[in-house]
Amino acid sequence: MASDTRTVIVASGNAGKLAEIRSALADSGLTFVTAADLGSAPLDVAETGEHFTDNALLKADAYRRHFGMAALADDSGLVVDALGGRPGVRSSRFAGEHASDAENTRRLLEELDGFGSEMRAARFQSVVVLLEDDGRATWACGTCEGQIAFAPRGSGGFGYDPVFLPDDTAGYTMAELTLKEKNAISHRGKALALLHDQLLADDEPTA
Repeated sequence: MASDTRTVIVASGNAGKLAEIRSALADSGLTFVTAADLGSAPLDVAETGEHFTDNALLKADAYRRHFGMAALADDSGLVVDALGGRPGVRSSRFAGEHASDAENTRRLLEELDGFGSEMRAARFQSVVVLLEDDGRATWACGTCEGQIAFAPRGSGGFGYDPVFLPDDTAGYTMAELTLKEKNAISHRGKALALLHDQLLADDEPTA
């Protein structure tokens, strides 16, 4: 990757996700913009993949082709053991195609009603893909283990953060963490950290 600052479009309209990406890759030499920054509406990309990697590549490629520039996308979701791995790749639409975060969370808690804490093991998983304008791909994966709380707590983050208790945060939900604390332990934070290291390694001069 060239060392000069380059502009990359993020294949998402989610402000929280954009903030995490900008924070984690602040010194990567990349400037991140959204479709809105370019005066366009977000693309409606059908997430038809069976795995997070498939959907991340689908979104990044659609944005790369449409805007004619490098694109970064992630696909991530919540995997709950007691639900057979659901909601998984359907995490953002667990309660329906256009469900809100609150609606998805409510359905999750309803499906886990009656399950004790020993049956609420879960993990967030994330795959982050950077597609260069010539189609070259760099990607990384991250996982955050934890369990599902019995009720939402906290006002930070987005998605299922208010009901996810990471193993690393001693009883705090993801939504009760600062952005810095979240990036240090979250699935997306881990994936972005690995991507960050790959991008910096690409910048190192060869002997």
